[in-house]
Amino acid sequence: MSHHHSHACGDESHGHDHDHSHGPGGHTHDDDITPAIQSSLYRHVEFDKITTFNEATPGSGKAIVKKTWEERLSDEPVLESDADEQLLIYVPFTGDVRLHSILVRADPSPAAPRTLKLFVNRDDLDFSAVADTPATQTLELPMQPPGEEVMELPIKRALFNNIHSITIFVEDNHSDGDEDVTSLSYLGFKGDFAALRKDPVITLYEAAPNPADHKNLVPGTQYGSMGL
Repeated sequence: MSHHHSHACGDESHGHDHDHSHGPGGHTHDDDITPAIQSSLYRHVEFDKITTFNEATPGSGKAIVKKTWEERLSDEPVLESDADEQLLIYVPFTGDVRLHSILVRADPSPAAPRTLKLFVNRDDLDFSAVADTPATQTLELPMQPPGEEVMELPIKRALFNNIHSITIFVEDNHSDGDEDVTSLSYLGFKGDFAALRKDPVITLYEAAPNPADHKNLVPGTQYGSMGL
């Protein structure tokens, strides 16, 4: 099912997209909608290659990433863990990206994720491997405040430049071990698209140069015969 971004925000549309007033209740909804879409990496995610370990419902990890910004408040689909509270989500991109932040929505309950460990450019991790692999960055999530739509989690941008995949290890939730099910309903990414992935053979071409290949680079030799 294809989705198209629009700048409408449902029943909360106020008819003006750039209201920057900040009242007692924080900032207006319209402050968020346009920047969120502009810096979203949504269209650069390779959805078909997303894999999630320990998901109770097959495909639910992919499904919460496929939610558009307009669908972020939808209760369904939801990703829930199965055997225990841990989840491992691998999200590849169509090219190199510079990641700025991660967007998460989870009900404010003991099942909400607490510790996220992030790994870049690793498509080979499972639960045993992540236990022995240093994370690129570890995030401790607060409980999502009631009424807050989505938590934006800034990351150390210098560690997430020109990456082509991110693996998110949800290590635990807010239950302190009492709740085996971890639940989240939206997962998004903000940043800049850098470049399509290129065949690495182009960078290896000069690894073993053949001197014969360069003889015609001497000024004045044989250029005339090539029409140059």
